[in-house]
Amino acid sequence: MVLLKVLDILLLIIGGAGVLYQGVCIVASLFHKEIRFPSAPQDKRFAVLISARNEEGVIGNLIDSIHGQTYPSDLIDIWLVADNCTDQTAQTVRDKGGHVYERFNQEQIGKGYALTYLLDCMIRDGAADDYDAFFVFDADNRLDKHYIEEMNKAFQAGFKILTSYRNSVNLSDNWVSSGSALWFIRESRFLNNSRMVFGSSCHVGGTGFMFSREIMQRNKGWKFHLMTEDLEFTMDSVLHGDRIGYCGTAILYDEQPVSFKQSWRQRLRWSKGFLQVFRYYGPALIKRAIQQRDFSAVDLSLLICPFTVLGVGRAVLGCLFPLLGFVSWSSQLTALINWSAGIVVSILSLMALAALTIVAERGQIGASNKELLAYVLSFPIYILSYVPISFQAIFSKVQWKPIEHKGD
Repeated sequence: MVLLKVLDILLLIIGGAGVLYQGVCIVASLFHKEIRFPSAPQDKRFAVLISARNEEGVIGNLIDSIHGQTYPSDLIDIWLVADNCTDQTAQTVRDKGGHVYERFNQEQIGKGYALTYLLDCMIRDGAADDYDAFFVFDADNRLDKHYIEEMNKAFQAGFKILTSYRNSVNLSDNWVSSGSALWFIRESRFLNNSRMVFGSSCHVGGTGFMFSREIMQRNKGWKFHLMTEDLEFTMDSVLHGDRIGYCGTAILYDEQPVSFKQSWRQRLRWSKGFLQVFRYYGPALIKRAIQQRDFSAVDLSLLICPFTVLGVGRAVLGCLFPLLGFVSWSSQLTALINWSAGIVVSILSLMALAALTIVAERGQIGASNKELLAYVLSFPIYILSYVPISFQAIFSKVQWKPIEHKGD
């Protein structure tokens, strides 16, 4: 039937374009030197924004790593929103010299709302305009000692929004943490690095990014409240014509979930957030890509394209139409064989991608070769589990829930 053929062609075009673009990015990243920014005066004043909920066990490590920066400490201030905390998170930060606002709101839950509250309080108290730019970190992060110094170089090179290299403190814990960590390292090394080479916009991850006072004022603080507020911020910025930069020499260490249940829950929220972002920003991005021939809009349209929704729709119709007599079962058996072959190719490709990431970034990855071999083999399981997760995200009402951090 025509509809099934159209869906097959659409999936092939979108999937093929995504794979081709990823391949081009990998090649460009491997054969082009990492972009480094020139030295810059260390005279900008920065506010570090942290949203935390019951993170007393880990937040001290982040504060200590901020205090240990090579950038002048008198130009860095820490601002925390203790979001519905029932522990000593707020007091821990106060004891270490940070500014703290406490928020108690069980209706508007999530990091986006917490950041809105934090910046609203800073604006109300006349503190926000004292800073040239704002960093956003999660409580479980740790920073390389040169992090802010390197981001300052990129900031003074002209970027109003910047993201950084996202590494992990616990890649080698198990196959779940390694899958997540390798995915983020791949994103930094192959995607954002190549976007800088191409002159296009990068996209902001959930942590380890900064934005200028000008951007803060334009947004009247923080106005992004979808499940993936970071991705929403990215799309809004690109639609405003901003180019988001990437500083690969600014290294952040993130803690990844080690429980598959926690990882599933986290990625379910991300998948739901991607669907939300496409719903609200997809049409405008596609319009910008066509009318203004904006490559960044093309790139990010592919990023948030609901490929899984199309795939699920194709699978459902592939079962329904033979039952209704619209097409023969034999025709769908052929399609199933082709899809099965595609899965095998995907597994092998994901193993190759994990191996290539490890080889390219071996100096950044703290694990034995034996462990890394196991993680190459398990990487496809982690990534392909996104298929049922994305399927669930279509139909589930997803709520933000905190991820437990160990802070070892």
